[in-house]
Amino acid sequence: MTVQPIVEMNHIHKSFVGNKVLKDVHFDVKPGEIHALMGENGAGKSTMMKILTGIHKRDQGTVSVNGKEVAFSNPKEAEKAGIAVIHQELNIIPYLTVAQNMFLGKELKYGKTGVLKTKEMQQKTRERLQRLGIDMDPDEEAGQLSVGKQQMVEIARAISTNAEVLVMDEPTAALTDREIEALFKVIRQLRDQGVGIVYISHRMEEIFSLCNRISVLRDGEYIGTKYSNETSFEEIVKMMVGRELGQRFPDRTSEIGDTKLEVKSLSRDGWFEDVSFSVRKGEILGVAGLMGAGRTEIMEALFGSRKTSNGQVFLDGQHLKIKHPKDSIEAGIGFITEDRKSEGLVLNLSIRENMALPMLSNLSNYGVLSNKSEQELVESLMSRLQVKATGPDQEVKSLSGGNQQKVVIGKWLGIEPKVLILDEPTRGVDIGAKKEIYHIMNELTERGVSIIMVSSELPEVLGMSDRILVIHEGKVATTLSREEADQEKIMQAATGQAAMGGNRG
Repeated sequence: MTVQPIVEMNHIHKSFVGNKVLKDVHFDVKPGEIHALMGENGAGKSTMMKILTGIHKRDQGTVSVNGKEVAFSNPKEAEKAGIAVIHQELNIIPYLTVAQNMFLGKELKYGKTGVLKTKEMQQKTRERLQRLGIDMDPDEEAGQLSVGKQQMVEIARAISTNAEVLVMDEPTAALTDREIEALFKVIRQLRDQGVGIVYISHRMEEIFSLCNRISVLRDGEYIGTKYSNETSFEEIVKMMVGRELGQRFPDRTSEIGDTKLEVKSLSRDGWFEDVSFSVRKGEILGVAGLMGAGRTEIMEALFGSRKTSNGQVFLDGQHLKIKHPKDSIEAGIGFITEDRKSEGLVLNLSIRENMALPMLSNLSNYGVLSNKSEQELVESLMSRLQVKATGPDQEVKSLSGGNQQKVVIGKWLGIEPKVLILDEPTRGVDIGAKKEIYHIMNELTERGVSIIMVSSELPEVLGMSDRILVIHEGKVATTLSREEADQEKIMQAATGQAAMGGNRG
């Protein structure tokens, strides 16, 4: 017996200002299945889902829910019809509490009085989060939470609508392995209850472990649908990019030299303690650990954006006094943050303006910016990083995630860094752009740049690092060489178990 889809989208066409972004695309999701929608950034996945949920109107084609053709005008109409969305970009209101965010627009009230049932909303919030395996104070201000915890609030809010179809756009991008495991448990429960799930992700491991079917878009066109147990990583990648991608992680070919950066006993009361490590010239030092372990906070302190209570930093044997990020930049240390949209880029500015920001003093004479020098530098960086754009004056908010990340990298390459800190460098980036970023990292280390890479993706840590520093609860748990490291040893150290092999510090 053939199971009828809950949602069917057929012959979908969509153009923006004459630019055709979807051309005769098909997609459906059945009850009780997890259907992956894959493609590189710019392939049309988000546009497809925005048409489904009424954010965009289709130019041609049909959308049906439970066999009935629909044309939603807005997401609220879609939600009423049983379609809920967890967006890649967080919709959390930072100055509201967790409970207030959970019930935003759906507040529980006593009759017509308008008085809120605060206690009941707090209790229901606690229950929804516990279902995801998260113990969180409903009264905590959402803006004080980590990106991962904010994402879990968003997920809990979406699954509370009792949706028939749940669209999840990169739901694990900011989560730790432990949080991902808890989320997958809930996703499988929803699937077993008959919910159809549209799963958008660039993480191949997730797709093959979780999804029943995989549909691929490329350049706005429908390429095909495969059952996950009848295809392979290589076949899906070829469908996505139109060619063989080769091995996933490029070979590390840089010559590793003497110690470039040394950190001794770095501490911040209540956050991390006695953190010591070093990174050598041309080396990639991977930094692993569970969310909340203190990885980002350590890097921010090293860069000067967080105060420390103790510790010393040496670059080329010289003691650095880092009180402010300006001190790090002047010394030759760059920092690419994990949240590129709110911390790494000024979205309303152009590529040129963003890339030039850390170098304005170098590009100016007596306080007057040299437009020619700026233009030449930015065009050189865009060419070197293969940024796909109409030109240097294109606004960065209109770029794909991978190209936005290249702009952030370019911003720091202009200062010719000796040390570059990369915090989650490929988060939310498609598989083709990931590989380009890995090649950029290799090229930098071949030029003698030392890289510290914080990543929650263990295959990335293992595939790109020369050594791996594991952080557990604000302390160094172990340091593993590339040869001795594997996922089990990293997770043992990250969860506080005795590391097998390696050394502390």
